[in-house]
Amino acid sequence: MIDFERHHVGNDDFVLTWTEGRDLVHAVEDAFGAADLTAIANGFTEDAVARFADFPEMHGRADIMKFLTARFARTLGYKLTKRLQVLTGNRLANTWDASWTDAKTGKAMVGRGTEIWILRGRQIAVWDATFNVWEKGGPPATPVV
Repeated sequence: MIDFERHHVGNDDFVLTWTEGRDLVHAVEDAFGAADLTAIANGFTEDAVARFADFPEMHGRADIMKFLTARFARTLGYKLTKRLQVLTGNRLANTWDASWTDAKTGKAMVGRGTEIWILRGRQIAVWDATFNVWEKGGPPATPVV
């Protein structure tokens, strides 16, 4: 690691280099792909805030994990690919594609989303996520056209 790659923001929060940010995104991808709830929980600060698509805002790690536990129960065989898109200050943006079988309907599903993370150290303090989902091979499901 080269020291000049490291930067600090006004409140002296540590900021990741591009390589470290990409590695963090891949670690989160691996944890979600394995449905490793312990690793996922450890990736959030205790006081994290999450805004996930059209769900009510969640406050605290426990609230976020309650949501994610229910979500994983519904997404069988979850496969995920994340790509780091932007890293600036203590903010990171990534896009992702996923596929799974819906546990309720048995249908093959796909999804795509964008996330913005505000980091505190190597943990997510704010998670803002958009999420579109549709049946694999089916027509678009987002009612905008």
